[in-house]
Parts: sequence; C-alpha cells; structure tokens
Amino acid sequence: MMRHAFATRAFLILAFIAVVSVEASSSAAEASQAPTPPAIQFGTAEPLSDFNVRFQRTDGWIGGDGDYSVSLGSGKTLWLYSDTWVGKVRDGKRTDATIVNNTVALQQGGLSDAKMMFFIQRDESGKPKALIEPADGNGFYWLQDGLFADGRLYLFLTQIEKTSDTSAWGFRQIGQWVGVVANPLDPPTEWKIEQHKLPFTVFNDERELTFGTALLREEDTLYVFGREDQRSPRRPLSRHLNLARVPVAAVTDFSRWRFFHDGEWVAEANGASHLADNLACEASVVVLPKFRQYVLVYTDQGMSPEVVARTSPKPWGPWSEATTIYHAPDSDRDHEVFCYAGKAHPSLAADDELVISYCTNANSLWHVASDPKIYVPQFVRVSIQE
Repeated sequence: MMRHAFATRAFLILAFIAVVSVEASSSAAEASQAPTPPAIQFGTAEPLSDFNVRFQRTDGWIGGDGDYSVSLGSGKTLWLYSDTWVGKVRDGKRTDATIVNNTVALQQGGLSDAKMMFFIQRDESGKPKALIEPADGNGFYWLQDGLFADGRLYLFLTQIEKTSDTSAWGFRQIGQWVGVVANPLDPPTEWKIEQHKLPFTVFNDERELTFGTALLREEDTLYVFGREDQRSPRRPLSRHLNLARVPVAAVTDFSRWRFFHDGEWVAEANGASHLADNLACEASVVVLPKFRQYVLVYTDQGMSPEVVARTSPKPWGPWSEATTIYHAPDSDRDHEVFCYAGKAHPSLAADDELVISYCTNANSLWHVASDPKIYVPQFVRVSIQE
C-alpha cells in the first residue's frame, strides 16, 4: 500500500508538471502583455534552518508535500499537505510507515517561536487515513490553496483517480471542489466540511481547465488563479495562468464567478485569457503594498531546482518574465532528488521580503524512506529591493 500511494503522487506530479513550451498567443490582448523584467529586485536568499527543523519529526507526521499556508489570524497558520508519510523515523530511516493523501498542521507563532501541531485522521481501527475524502466517493484529494474568511475556511480540493492504464501514468485529475469548513478553529480531525463541485472545469486528453492554484483576497473580492493545459500529438504540453474573481461572501455561489478575458470580467470560463505561460500546478500570489506589486511564485515549469517569481501591478497583469529567486541545492547534492511545489507564505514574512518554500522528492520510494530529510518542506527567506 505504501508503494502504491507513493507512486500515485510521484508519477502524477511528473505527469502534471512535465516540461512545457512557450507558445505565441493568438489573442491580441495576450500579445499586448508581453513579459517585461520584474519591477522589483530580489536579493539574497538564506535557508531558514531553525524553522526547517520543526518539520524534521520522528513520530506521526514524518513528511508531506503541497505545503500551502492559510492565515487563521491571532498568530495562527494552517498548513495544507497532500500525500503525507505517517509513521516513525528510527536510526535515520522512515519505518512502520504508510502514506495518506492529505493532512494538515497548525502553527502558533512566527518563524522564531513557532509551536507546531500535526493532525492525522484515523479510521475506527486507528489506521491513518486522509483528513478529507471526496463526497462522491471517487478517487482522492490533494489540497490546494485555502482562505479563512468570516469564520469559515474555504479549501480548494483537487480530485484524482486511477485510470484503466496499468502503467505509471494511469492517473488523472477528474474534478475540482471547494470544501467549506464551518468550524475551522476546532481541531482539524473534528472539522465539519461541506463540499461543492466546481462546475467550470475541463479534464480530457487535449485540455485541462481548473481553478485553485493560488488565491488572493483583496477587501471583499477573492481572486482565484487557475491553469489551462493544452496538449496535442503534434506539440508538447503548454500550461497557462488564468484568473477568476468572486465576492468573498459568495465563493460557492458559482453564478457569481467571473473570468478575466481581454480586459473584461465575463461569465464564461472557457474564454479566460492566458496571463502567463510555463506555469506549475502549484503556486502562490502575494501582494507587497510597500512596493505596489503583486508577486507570483512557483517552481520553474513545475519540477526544477529553480524557484521563480513574476511581478505585476495588478492581479490580472501584465506579468513580468520569470526570474529565479532561489536555486535549491538539494538535487545538486543528490541526483536522485528533484524539487517542486515552490510558493510564498506572506503571513510569515516582513514587508521587504518573501518567505518561500519548496518540496523535495526522489525517483525511488526507498530513497525517500532511507533519508527523512527528503519529502519535507524547505523554507527560505528572500530579500526584496526596489
């Protein structure tokens, strides 16, 4: 079971974040948003070693990826994880371990005084299981971005299932849901969750369209960033950034959603403009009031040691060209290791810096099991200058 769960996540990551190509857009509006250099300068980057060790655990939660963060106020941060190792670390190895598809953690305090609690849901027999499972009983969830607003927690849930293909590529995304937690300040294992299926998605062999890659709240509006993947036998996968918006008070009223298209907000999701290319499935968008800029952070083309950033004066662009803000050394030290899932965490950062994270994995399940420093988030502080 452990091998199967790990293969599910690892190979689907590879499928999702395959190297993409930049294509010229046929839209005049998109052509007018040609990438320019970033409007701000990213300076020195330093690993946050004292914070990173808080994720080097020996019992229970012993590794996970995804690593989205949601501020709950009052100095609390919720961490969202997808596939998670649950077990023990003994003699420098993971042992007596299994993998569940999603878990969460709660942090009280900042980088220097953080107190962490990790939550594992269990079935009636005490066996670990995913914290959130699909309401329709199909497949499983990986957790994307979330929002805490007006006493509720909104979580974007990526639904995955196996296909009849028995190869390593026999998995696919089949849906996107919004989970609404009515009691988010209670222990996560006691959450009451309603699930609402996102209606404007596409998942087929030629095209995927979905939303929830990153969230950004501005006053009473929630901006929901998404991706559109296009593929055909004659060209490689191309991945684009799209954008929707909805009133915060009406996130699950899908008739209120609007999509950015050629400078206007329209009701048809299929018309959403491509705002940037060469994206990843996981990302973050943060606003830096001091610099009057928005920053999009992700791992270059999905799987890379390069964590990159784009800047923009507005959530809808024009987005600058991507620039590397940190080179992760993990794969340089160990060629079996690869890096992915780069994003920023504004609740942990000062106004003249980014605090970013990325995840590591390896090509072999047993390589991960034998090195507990792999498959845990790594945090880095990046300075910013005008």
